[in-house]
Order: sequence, then structure tokens, then C-alpha cells
Amino acid sequence: MELKSHFTFSKQQRSGILLLLLLIISLMCVYWFVDFSEEDTFDTSSAEIVSLQKEMDSLRLVEIENKKPKKYPFNPNFITDYKGYVLGMSNEEIDRLLQYRKEDKWINSTADFKKVTGVSDSLLNELSPFFKFPDWVTNPKPKSDFKNYKSESGFNEKPFAQKTDLNKATEEQLQQISGIGEALSKRIISYREKVNGFSNDNELNAVYGLNPEVVQRTLNVFTVKIPKEIIKINVNKASASDIATIPSITFEMAKKIWEYRRLREKVSSIQELEKIEGMTERKLQLIQLYLSVD
Repeated sequence: MELKSHFTFSKQQRSGILLLLLLIISLMCVYWFVDFSEEDTFDTSSAEIVSLQKEMDSLRLVEIENKKPKKYPFNPNFITDYKGYVLGMSNEEIDRLLQYRKEDKWINSTADFKKVTGVSDSLLNELSPFFKFPDWVTNPKPKSDFKNYKSESGFNEKPFAQKTDLNKATEEQLQQISGIGEALSKRIISYREKVNGFSNDNELNAVYGLNPEVVQRTLNVFTVKIPKEIIKINVNKASASDIATIPSITFEMAKKIWEYRRLREKVSSIQELEKIEGMTERKLQLIQLYLSVD
């Protein structure tokens, strides 16, 4: 029996193999010697593209500016640690201001602020347009009328016996105080009814729109003589919902107080809560009326 070799091809098969080799060699030559890269026809230096890029950059800058914290007019006498940090003041500058205020001294001008805090001229130029001082500082009454003005506007504090009970004051009586008009007097009465009567003079700070100067002038003439009884909430046992029942305390702030207590397991003093972001001196005074650490 004769065996046929695997390498024996017919003439037709050999022609096919040769053709296949030629095809492979041709494709390899094309791959190596022909440039298939496409020329970039997109011209980024054209006037249209440059204009579009500038517009996109401008919109991006506007968006960045919009995301920056907005500044509103404020009285520099009441800058807190957090407020000072947001404004760009250093810890030393904030401490100088707070120490100055602890001495019961007041800043009545941009120059006073510069002298007390020692802030740089660049920061002062950025902040001073937002300084808002009381009218009695920026527009003082003539000296000849100042005595009567003080007496009539609540600048002179009356003895306790001569003060009017804040829980019985009428809108007309409240409007005798400089800085309290019809809208604010109605707001004070409305808040008083909402909480079923004031329990403490400090609670007046909870009325929206009353700045500290007006509150002080009001308390020179009015005081809580028959306080409402308050059952204090133990902050170490209270839930966020319990704390949120305190007048003028939002649920967000109540949650921060609750989380602060959970992280530390126990609050030893209500004064500790001043470390919470967003806690102001006025809010802390109000909270002290309703919370205990028992």
C-alpha cells in the first residue's frame, strides 16, 4: 500500500498557497508604509472657538462666585467665633474683639474695629461695607435734645418697681421704645401669646427682628414680673424632637445639640453648647431657660 505525503500538493493547491502568501505580504507592506492617521481638521484657534471658550470660562467664574458664602450687613459688636472664621479673621483677631466686648465696651466705627482687632487693611476694606451700626450711633440726635431722647426712648433704665410687666405690655406701650414700630410690637405680642407668656427677660431675644440694642432698651422699661412656669428638659435624656419644642429653636439646631450630647455621652454644662456650629449667644441664653443638665 503506497502512502501519500502530507506535503505533496497539486498544481492548483500550490497556486492557491502562493496567492495567499502574496496577499499577506501585500497587506503587511500596506500596514508598514501607508500612513492611516487622519489630519486634525478641528481648528481650536479660530475666532468662534476662542469666543466660545471665553464665554464658558466666564460662566464658570460666575458659578464659582455664586457658590461663595454671601455677606449681609451686620453689627461688628456681635461677631462670634464662627462668624469671625467665616469672615476670614484669625483666632487672635477674634479673641481681641471678644475680650473687648467682655469689658462692656462697644465698637462704634470702622476705625474702632481696626484698632481693637488689628485686622489687615485688605480684610478691613472687604468687611467694612457690610458694617451696620445702630441709628443712634450713625445718626445721633442733637446734644440739646439728647437728654429727652434718652428718657423717652428707653436709654435710661428704670427701677424694677417702675417697670411695666412685659407680659401685660400693650402694642402702644412697646412702641414708645426707640427701634420698635407697629410691626415689631405686633410681633412681640404674637410671640408672647404663642409661648403663653414670657418666663424671663432673656426670652425677648427670641423675637425675630429685635436686635440686641433694642432688646436692652426695651428691658430698661419693661420686665417679666409674673413669669410663666417652665418645666426644664434634661438635655442628657432628651431626644432631638424634645429639644425642638423650645421656642425659636429649629429642628436642625435641636439635632445638632442631640448629636453633640451623643458624641460626648453627657453634657456637663449648658455653656458647653456654645461650641456647636451656628449657636449664638442669644440662642444660648434662650436655651438655658428650657434645658438642664440634671
